[in-house]
Amino acid sequence: MDLHGIKLTWLGHACFRIETPAGKTLLIDPWLKENPATPDEHKDHPKFDSMLLTHGHFDHIGDAVALAKKYQPMVVGVYELCMWMKSKGAKNVAPMNKGGTQIVGDVLVTMVHADHSCGIQEDDGSISYGGEAAGYVLEFENGVKLYHAGDTNVFGDMQIIHELYRPDVVMLPIGGQFVMAPKEAAYACKLLRPKTVVPMHFGTFPALKGRPNELQKMVEGMGIEVFEMKPGQTA
Repeated sequence: MDLHGIKLTWLGHACFRIETPAGKTLLIDPWLKENPATPDEHKDHPKFDSMLLTHGHFDHIGDAVALAKKYQPMVVGVYELCMWMKSKGAKNVAPMNKGGTQIVGDVLVTMVHADHSCGIQEDDGSISYGGEAAGYVLEFENGVKLYHAGDTNVFGDMQIIHELYRPDVVMLPIGGQFVMAPKEAAYACKLLRPKTVVPMHFGTFPALKGRPNELQKMVEGMGIEVFEMKPGQTA
């Protein structure tokens, strides 16, 4: 997988750190301290520039409030989730919605659909409305396009994501039960037609049983590279 100067680090589950060629750092779905898949040396994340949130479940925003208060990055998410983050002390929010595009640092960020729920569990156990779940297409100055699908099932409009944005690399959940399994992810690959797919959201909990080697078998003949990463690995 050649990202032409972009550094992509998987921190476990759906959390990725992306370093742009110009030196900006973007963090997606920060769940680190309580994430059993995150290596110990990555539990305390250093300063970064911006944070993208796909939805409000604990395994995607577990460290979002604390990191937003500590480093004051630009927080990007669907409108309702950004307003919730602001109510919790985030100083810099950049809300958006599906189909919208904005510049975040030196990256062009487009929010796209995800087929998932988005309730935010409060400290008292109640559930707050967090808007809708989403994914992001990121276009870098060097022309590379990444698609982080967030938590989702396959949906037919992934073909539209291919036709409109043509992502080179897609990060797809494959664990099953709460997201799509390898069978659905393989169909998503058929619709998206990327050069490379990076599996995510698997193995963190016993229920997330899908594995990259299963996906690899299912996409044989499609000309798609399945790039299996280990938590903490940088590509």
